[in-house]
Amino acid sequence: MNKMLMSAALSVAVMTGAAQAETIRVGMSGGYFPFTFTEGGELKGFEVDLMNAIGEKTGDDVEFVTMGFSGLIGALGANRIDTVANQITITPEREAQFNFSQPYVYDGAQVVTRKGNDAVTGPESLKGKTVAVNLGSNYEQLLRELPYASEIDIKTYESNIEQDTALGRVDAFVMDRVSSAQSIKESGLPLQLAGEPFSEIRNALPFRKDEAGTALRDKVDAALTELKADGTLAEISRKWFDTDITTPAAQAAAQ
Repeated sequence: MNKMLMSAALSVAVMTGAAQAETIRVGMSGGYFPFTFTEGGELKGFEVDLMNAIGEKTGDDVEFVTMGFSGLIGALGANRIDTVANQITITPEREAQFNFSQPYVYDGAQVVTRKGNDAVTGPESLKGKTVAVNLGSNYEQLLRELPYASEIDIKTYESNIEQDTALGRVDAFVMDRVSSAQSIKESGLPLQLAGEPFSEIRNALPFRKDEAGTALRDKVDAALTELKADGTLAEISRKWFDTDITTPAAQAAAQ
């Protein structure tokens, strides 16, 4: 009888564990190297490895949903996805709408220009220039907060800001320093970093401010804490960037 009760208890435990497993729908663009990109028909990148590691910690399945970057936040709000893993920067406007996990990437906004264009030396030299930013990103807002923003012609792009800058169609683009440096290295485009990073940015995972979203945020946040503590997060960072960009101190040292 005891054996039967034990067997029944084990069966219930297994069934309960299976019932508790969820599928986390993760939105990403698949076009933001090296954080999320497609190679040989396979989705790869820092964000992909990160979310798979989170799924291993929480015991959940991870389903990646790709779409244009500008549609990701709207898809989250409409409950078509559960979070966005695409270097989403914490801003007051986004915090008013979503709950964020703890930051897992610390970076800075970076001006990039065509190689040899020494007239652009950083944000202060963008007066009178045409500057590209990704549509839906926070970089447009960062530029508009500059005291001389009215003198900058800001253009929003869904993609191709690197190519158009290399071709001279715009004077510069603004992106995070890590992605900019990696893009220049891997693409071979005639681009260069212009000056030092400005406006520190903290990137995290957003979740809806409802009961289910808050519970998922708490579970994912606990997994992030574990990944930081056991060194997995730093290991994923070094795999893609040859350095650790997951803490403020590590990012400052990398710069």
